[in-house]
Amino acid sequence: MISATSLQILAAALFAPTLVAGKAYSLTDNFQGNDFLNSNNFQFITEDPSGGYVNYVNSATAQSEGLVSVSGSSFKMGVDFQKIPSASATGRDSVRLQSIKQWEYHVSVYNVAHMPTGCGTWPALWEVGTSWETDGEIDILEGVNDKAPNYSTLHVGSQTAPCTLPADRDETGFENNNVCDHTTSDTGCSVGLTEPDNYGTGFNENGGGFYAMEQTPDFIKIWFWPRSASYTPAEVSNGSSSINTDNWGTPSAYFPNTDCDIASHFHARNILMNIDLCGGWVESEFESDGCGSGTCQDWVQNNPSAFQNAYFDINWVKVFQ
Repeated sequence: MISATSLQILAAALFAPTLVAGKAYSLTDNFQGNDFLNSNNFQFITEDPSGGYVNYVNSATAQSEGLVSVSGSSFKMGVDFQKIPSASATGRDSVRLQSIKQWEYHVSVYNVAHMPTGCGTWPALWEVGTSWETDGEIDILEGVNDKAPNYSTLHVGSQTAPCTLPADRDETGFENNNVCDHTTSDTGCSVGLTEPDNYGTGFNENGGGFYAMEQTPDFIKIWFWPRSASYTPAEVSNGSSSINTDNWGTPSAYFPNTDCDIASHFHARNILMNIDLCGGWVESEFESDGCGSGTCQDWVQNNPSAFQNAYFDINWVKVFQ
């Protein structure tokens, strides 16, 4: 006969909460070196939606002007630092790349050796769908005027239900705004990162680092690891073909679906990489960021040598599903 104690142990085992296994992913897409110049992978976008003083050029112009280059597996894209744009120009020449392929639920990892710096710059690594209004936007790396920290942000368009986030989430960053939808003048819900050397000159002096984004139906997470950090997951730093995000620790930014239906707000998206110049965010903080009392456009137009470090150097971008 089974004793009462044995029955209690059996019942406890049967009805104990089941631990949820960590999410494992496999590599589906790997971009490095010339892959970024392959028109089957990426296209050069010449439109600027941010009202900047910039002239995004096509592939032929970018290559002839040396704004893009490949060295082994490394890919560089940057801003022109030789010419003074004419009075009739829309701005200084720069590059905006967009992936051909779209992904919905996935992990994207960015191995970046150098990011653009300098007053007037607005670099970004981000994801957005065919329709910003309905597919959502995820800004993974973004900032202005070489001013740390990086801000990771979600944007939701006006055609979807409200999207808000709870305060005091399980993340290492600090919350800047918890309303993601258009009712906040499209500022989005952003998290400022606190890891060392996560943006700008400090990022570059440390040899860059790794950014990663994970989207599931239940949440969006963003991580940053400095290149020299001992806590960077080996599967990330080694560029492994399989990963398990359960091993990555507390994210830098965490956006749960508590009061925001992630699955309905965020759909298949393209990866974008661009270097904007001037525009709303840059100009609103141009003087307070120590860039002088003049206008952003005047600075960008008349100081080409100030943009010698306004470039991305990307070792690779990997996507896992």
